[in-house]
Amino acid sequence: MKNTAHIIVFGNEKGGSGKSTTAMHTAIALLRLGYSVGTIDLDARQGTLTRYLKKRFEYITRNKEHLPSPAHMAIEKSNKETVTEQKFEEESFLLMALDELGRVCDFIVIDTPGTDSFLSRLAHSYADTLITPMNDSFIDLDLLADIDMKNYDVVGPSIYSKMVEEQRKVKKLRCDGTIDWIVMRNRMTHLNTNNNKIITKLLDQISHLAKFRLAPGFGERVVFKELFLKGLTLLDLKEDQNGGLTLSQIAARQEVRNLIIEIAPEHIKGHATPPKSQSKTAVNG
Repeated sequence: MKNTAHIIVFGNEKGGSGKSTTAMHTAIALLRLGYSVGTIDLDARQGTLTRYLKKRFEYITRNKEHLPSPAHMAIEKSNKETVTEQKFEEESFLLMALDELGRVCDFIVIDTPGTDSFLSRLAHSYADTLITPMNDSFIDLDLLADIDMKNYDVVGPSIYSKMVEEQRKVKKLRCDGTIDWIVMRNRMTHLNTNNNKIITKLLDQISHLAKFRLAPGFGERVVFKELFLKGLTLLDLKEDQNGGLTLSQIAARQEVRNLIIEIAPEHIKGHATPPKSQSKTAVNG
């Protein structure tokens, strides 16, 4: 498979961590910077990213407004009778999607289900950048490492970290490639609680053990849920209409920009030229 696109996989073996919201905002941010982007939804049963984009296309049709949108594909879990047949079909569909999008896109953004599956593991093995949004809780932390809750010590890597390490080895053998793993700490409380301090300390330790880097994530804001219903992202909001942006919208949009800075697309694909129709919603300004 010849593929020059940079593949960004959003993964976490837990639902409700904000993978689809973050994947959508990342895809639109890259488009607004002038890159060509494709998206793949591997969580076709729930299909949050697919539904998000469907609502976006409906908004565009209804309002006759041009909004940048990625080329999108959704891959269903195979219904073949045997596990071997299922794996073969799922791998064939994923490789076909990567090949087709890879021919025309600078970046491919993949949203994975919040459960362990062959298709999810396979996608992880093709990641150039892996982004794991996690909520600020010990429950989410448990997926990354086994924690001695009595002394708050890291005992060793947990199920998800072990899976990522396995897929790193698979990729290394396949193409001598590496995976840049970013863990986003979402919905961080602004209160400096004792739990907050403990999680911060543990994440720092785990990052060295599991070889990932930490990035600030998205806060718990109603605006994300409101925008989903319209198929919009924070980057689609115009500063010069309806009285301008609220402070919450401005803060949330800066969080999106901060994530793009962590991904550093200009270092991966060089600087792109934003579309001429770019409004005041530009990612970098």
